[in-house]
Amino acid sequence: MIWAKEETLSRKEIEEIQLFRLQETVNRVYEKVPYYRRKMEESGVKPEDIRQLEDLQRLPFVTKQDMRDTYPFGLFAVPKEKLVRIHASSGTTGKPTVVGYTKKDLEVWTECVSRIAAMGGATSKEVAQICFGYGMFTGALGLHYGLENMGAAIVPSSTGNTEKQLMFMKDFGTTLLVATPSYALRIAEVAQQLGIDPKTDLQVKIALVGSELLTDAMRKEMHKMWGNDMLVTSNYGMSELMGPGVSGECLELNGMHINEDYFIPEIIDPKTGEVLPPGEKGELVITCIYKEALPLIRYRTKDVTRLMYEPCKCGRTTCRMENLDGRTDDMLKIRGVNVFPSQIEEVLLGIEEIGPHYEIIVTREGHTDKLEIRVELLTESMTDSYQALEAIEKKIKARLRVVLGLDAKIKLESPNTIQRFEGKAKRVKDLRKEG
Repeated sequence: MIWAKEETLSRKEIEEIQLFRLQETVNRVYEKVPYYRRKMEESGVKPEDIRQLEDLQRLPFVTKQDMRDTYPFGLFAVPKEKLVRIHASSGTTGKPTVVGYTKKDLEVWTECVSRIAAMGGATSKEVAQICFGYGMFTGALGLHYGLENMGAAIVPSSTGNTEKQLMFMKDFGTTLLVATPSYALRIAEVAQQLGIDPKTDLQVKIALVGSELLTDAMRKEMHKMWGNDMLVTSNYGMSELMGPGVSGECLELNGMHINEDYFIPEIIDPKTGEVLPPGEKGELVITCIYKEALPLIRYRTKDVTRLMYEPCKCGRTTCRMENLDGRTDDMLKIRGVNVFPSQIEEVLLGIEEIGPHYEIIVTREGHTDKLEIRVELLTESMTDSYQALEAIEKKIKARLRVVLGLDAKIKLESPNTIQRFEGKAKRVKDLRKEG
């Protein structure tokens, strides 16, 4: 189902909307946000210089550090009295990034999430269980209001207490699950331990997953646990831009459609800042062109992807972003080789003897980087045979060597040994900074 006519406009119509809203936004922030005005003046650009979409490239980038430097409301384009909602990041690495919404912003957010939910197969008939954590994190409330706007019945169960989650799923007849991919797998794992078959004993047939990368291997693992009939689609957003609702996969599973009447995407070389042509892979930059409270311009997301402008078979004409390869700040440089955790995950989830839970540990001995990967054996793979275990280790090492071009130490663990996560999984421990 296509939710809004704006998803099927011609490229010319989309760009006309984008230019009009971009010009209005640039004028507004120049007038109302001193920090923006100073950045623009330092770059030698004024609002009247934005005559066509290509002029967007003349504007300076905004980063998470800019948001921290202006904490809490220095980038806001409205007075605090106009805000009806305030969210913030955890701030574990410094000042949190604060985001706010006017009443109109919340209406736009709800519209955007309704679109991506419809893309993923949701209808008004769903019983939607939200297994994101409610609070300052934008994911739960974003999906909550978007699905409720469609007419779905919401079960705001949040995270944790997985056995009770399963009780709700069974008793309420949950049909749609909102969760991180790793927590969706954890729910299925606990279900099996309780003697519940997610494929036959539960009615969940749609999963709208986000907040983590959804690799093809992870999607296959979801189908393995929940059944091949389950619709598993990824959606994208971040608090700074709005929350969820920036883009989402349709049932063609050929990239995530961007709500282009609200966001302008660019791909840049993360080192030089140069804008790359369509189809080239690089860092995603997003400009918000219809936000009142916090209209970020050329925000560097640090997410790695590429853009595709060909019309989709689903009937939508909006630009699509490829499912993420990772983040520029997640990339590990090990013995001179650039390694994304998603590359390792793709390999591990293709090994039939091990489960989907793993941990990547990077250390340094002397001047040499060491890569260790902990994986769990499946129960049926447990054996006292040293030769059999060695064969599994060698298989994993060989496949990783082909993909990464370097060797890793493999540590096989018993089932249910590696930490599980109810929110965003933290699978990498880079201990090199600790000496």
